[in-house]
Amino acid sequence: MPSKRSLRWVALPLGVVTAVALAGCTTTELNGYLPGFVEDGPAATNQTERVSSLWVNSWIVLLAVGIITWGLMAWAAIAYRRRKGQTGLPVQMRYNMPIEIFYTIVPLILVVGMFFFTARDQAEIEAKWDDPDVEITAIAKQWAWDFQYDGEEEDNSDAVWTMGIQAQPDAAGNIDQDALPTLVLPVDKKVTIDLQSRDVIHSFWIIDFLYKKDMFIGRDNSWSFIPTREGTYQGKCAELCGEYHSMMLFNVKVVSQSEYDAYLETLKEEGNTGDITDAYDRLSNYPGKTGTTGTEEGEE
Repeated sequence: MPSKRSLRWVALPLGVVTAVALAGCTTTELNGYLPGFVEDGPAATNQTERVSSLWVNSWIVLLAVGIITWGLMAWAAIAYRRRKGQTGLPVQMRYNMPIEIFYTIVPLILVVGMFFFTARDQAEIEAKWDDPDVEITAIAKQWAWDFQYDGEEEDNSDAVWTMGIQAQPDAAGNIDQDALPTLVLPVDKKVTIDLQSRDVIHSFWIIDFLYKKDMFIGRDNSWSFIPTREGTYQGKCAELCGEYHSMMLFNVKVVSQSEYDAYLETLKEEGNTGDITDAYDRLSNYPGKTGTTGTEEGEE
């Protein structure tokens, strides 16, 4: 049996090699090649690293379990292979209590452990701000998005909003990104997005934020987070919701507070004020308007 000193001499170089290998990894590699990370800046939100950490660590544990399992399978196949001259079946064992306890307890520990860390992180991500800096209502509809920037009044009389239409690809299938519905967020501010659906089940997904929330009729969800890096991000519906589900796209622009305030002022000057539901109901009385289907006038 090797001595503790010899084991230390083996463990030391392995630890050094592992540390050097990890030190050479880029931010993208350390986060499992997930979106939402850049080499010279913060993650997309205050929650992005938490999600990537859960993802990467889960894969590390599963890979370790896989390597041990594959190793034991290979060892059993070699050690207990049929030798030359052997006939008949090998000696059969009814049970082996230590092994049975091992393969019962270890999977149970893994399942409970993964459940614990998942529940812990989800509870942190799902926590709501008591007093958010910005509160926005995102409304899904077949097959586009409306965004209302809620004001201070309870009846939303001082709110401003935009109504979007679904993506309109050209003959070559290219989509004009600037024409997509756009959600504007201030950087480094506490944001709460209230999620509603006008028709069927949708799912609000900002890809680089590494999180999505479903949207149901009769049950409103919300999501609280802090955008931590300025830039433009892509969003889409992550729940199959009908014929033009693939066209239910939107953009997210994270900007400075001054740019955010200027954007809201622009919406106010355009007359997009008041509760968006009232405006939508008014538009729905005029066939072909964007408020009814989320498409261009004249399209079904």
